[in-house]
Amino acid sequence: MSEKSDKYDTIIIGGGIAGMTAAIYAARKRMKFEIVSTVFGGQFMVSGEIDNYPGIVKTTGVEFSDVMEKQMEFNGVGVKVETVRKVEKTGKDFKVITDKNEYVARTVIIATGSKARKLNVPGEAELSKRGVTYCSICDGPLFSDMEVAVVGGGDSALEAVDFLKEIVTKIHMIVMLDKFTGHEYLIERVKNNPKVVTYFNAETKEVLGDKFVNGLRIMHKEEEKTLDVKGVIIEIGRIPNTEAFKGFVEFDSHGHVQIDCQGHTSVPGVFSAGDCASGHEYQYIISAGQGAMALIKAAKYLATRD
Repeated sequence: MSEKSDKYDTIIIGGGIAGMTAAIYAARKRMKFEIVSTVFGGQFMVSGEIDNYPGIVKTTGVEFSDVMEKQMEFNGVGVKVETVRKVEKTGKDFKVITDKNEYVARTVIIATGSKARKLNVPGEAELSKRGVTYCSICDGPLFSDMEVAVVGGGDSALEAVDFLKEIVTKIHMIVMLDKFTGHEYLIERVKNNPKVVTYFNAETKEVLGDKFVNGLRIMHKEEEKTLDVKGVIIEIGRIPNTEAFKGFVEFDSHGHVQIDCQGHTSVPGVFSAGDCASGHEYQYIISAGQGAMALIKAAKYLATRD
């Protein structure tokens, strides 16, 4: 492992839209920085169609990623493909330790994103983006006038059902527990929705299909059932990619980096943005805005630091 002796204004950790936005802003401010990420593209790489980003009528995750990459190239920004292992305070500065290098920076922006919690059942991985999705808002319109299954019983699953109610013809809710665990107002909406059939105490066994989803096999009250659905929306939560920062900054109760409305963390000089940060609404537009905010606030912090 080599150490980069030059001190950076900021190190941006994460190559999704939050990190990329922060990097573009840093480049335009002529800051000395690096963007370090295990992978480039973040959620772009697992998203299907995108039609809710202002200014872009319709695109896909891969196409959007290509546009962002070209914009980064235009601004002279390259991504260091490295995995961050740890961040340490060193005097007034910070040491970012990766699997390949060590960087010293005056500020740090954590934008490492999150990953969907998987069911890990047969057919799930094979049919991902072919009827299996982890984002109802992103991909729900693809299932217009179809029957779908929503797996989960918490707020994210209930919100998915509420969002899908005007799009699909029927919704099968697969709930592992014997009751919903979300907010009461969402529960009431779902209970009053005639399109919803709920299976409590149910377990998802297999996603069925060849090229695309054409069914879902579940175990419900000791009886195996096959549901005739064209889409499976898995809403059992997300896992923030924050393991490397445990004990360094404060987390919320779900393991996200706790931030205020301006992207500040519990450690002065450290900022966070996107899906790994508290608030976690998991929308590209929110992550982009937070990435811009984090960089702007980091620059202001540098301007006032001794």
